[in-house]
Amino acid sequence: MKGLTDALHDLTATAQLAALRAGELSSRELTAHYLDRIADHDDELGAFTTVTAELAIEEAAQADKRIAEGEWSPLLGLPLGIKDLFATAGVRTTFGSAALSDTVPDVNGWTTGLLRQAGAILLGKTNTPEFGSTCYTENAVTAKPSVTPYDLTRYASGSSGGAAAAVAAGLLPVAHASDGAGSIRTPATTCHLVGMKPSLGLVTPNVPSGSFFPTTIEGPLARTVADAALLLDVMAQPSSGDLHGWRPEQLFTDVISQPPRPLRVAVWTETGLDGVSPHPETVRAVKRTAALLEELGHDVQEVPLPSIWDEQLRDAMRRHFGYLVNLVVESLVPMDRKGLLTPYTLFLDDIGAQLSGAEVLTTQAIMARSASSYLAVFEQADVALTPVTSGPPVPLGHFDSAGVEAIIDLMLEWSVYTPWANLTGQPAVALPSHLDHDGLPYGVQLVGRPRHDLELLALAAQLESAALWDDVHPPCWSQ
Repeated sequence: MKGLTDALHDLTATAQLAALRAGELSSRELTAHYLDRIADHDDELGAFTTVTAELAIEEAAQADKRIAEGEWSPLLGLPLGIKDLFATAGVRTTFGSAALSDTVPDVNGWTTGLLRQAGAILLGKTNTPEFGSTCYTENAVTAKPSVTPYDLTRYASGSSGGAAAAVAAGLLPVAHASDGAGSIRTPATTCHLVGMKPSLGLVTPNVPSGSFFPTTIEGPLARTVADAALLLDVMAQPSSGDLHGWRPEQLFTDVISQPPRPLRVAVWTETGLDGVSPHPETVRAVKRTAALLEELGHDVQEVPLPSIWDEQLRDAMRRHFGYLVNLVVESLVPMDRKGLLTPYTLFLDDIGAQLSGAEVLTTQAIMARSASSYLAVFEQADVALTPVTSGPPVPLGHFDSAGVEAIIDLMLEWSVYTPWANLTGQPAVALPSHLDHDGLPYGVQLVGRPRHDLELLALAAQLESAALWDDVHPPCWSQ
């Protein structure tokens, strides 16, 4: 394989697995390459909370032995990062919180276990905001926030910001992530990556004890659709106790090789927020994608925005986040450690602590009403095409510039297009579009019908094959 040892991170995860299986590359060599890149670049990227170098080398040696003996499993020998919101047996798991910085779980989370059982080599835990509560990755665990490698003065978004920064900079071939209101899709867009949020139930959700509104779903961040499919095939094995669990009829890696049927695509770019308009480059990304979809034979129609973000809905979302954070704090954080929580977490925790049961139910009813407006679109459409964010990656310090009470509103203004797909439980994929004249990435979101994840990823693969985006990399890629 040409150039195999010169720049191993140039190879996709799919190509790396093929080289491992063919004996053209060892897992130990591949793992050492990525560990060297982490050592060289992570200080400026803030991608990891914990690097498990010794463990990774041990696991890689074991993977090489298994491969030599003829064994094989879907991810055997492939380096991977696990988002630090998810329990990893024997490895420090901080949940992005200084209050839990010494936590070492005894068992893996469900999906983490699936990935490790599939033979992935754990390089470390990727950075996340405290309890995943923000669309930017900054906490009291790491000295530096996660930044996009395309501009080190701007956030890589969140809450999967560390995972996205690592994959985009060539510190990982692919990464595990999760999405509760856009936390896979917005980091994918800031880092010129593919990010998939599966339908509710395809991947067993990680929700706080007592939550009955599971909007957070784990999924992949990758450079290519094929690499995302690799992880999805492993992750799409819900636990037997998952009330919403279901399994696809085919493998994602098989489906993406065939173009989908002609689809009806609904398009909108309005934000639904008074005084907030999308950046011209954001609109450009949607228009060029819509034009390409038409060229590929799909029926593309602009439609009115299904629901606006009025004050009642915004208040409901604020209470919902407070409710979830309060559940986490009460179940995980010892009383004598609460002083280590960030001001924003304390702000949300206070909101949640004051909610009555009736207020929680009313909050969820308001969000459900908005979600139903979006679902109605899919009576006449198979897919929705929208922006992912209202503008480019955000400068460091932007979100907390007006105090903790303004953080939610500033986050919503930037990530307004993504939460609805979590409320409806639909599959959503973020795809790269282009870089602007400053070298900043922009992307688009495709949302499919519930449980039509296979069809949605096949559409993503078709757009990739039709060159919706160029294979570009940030400055540190070749360093």
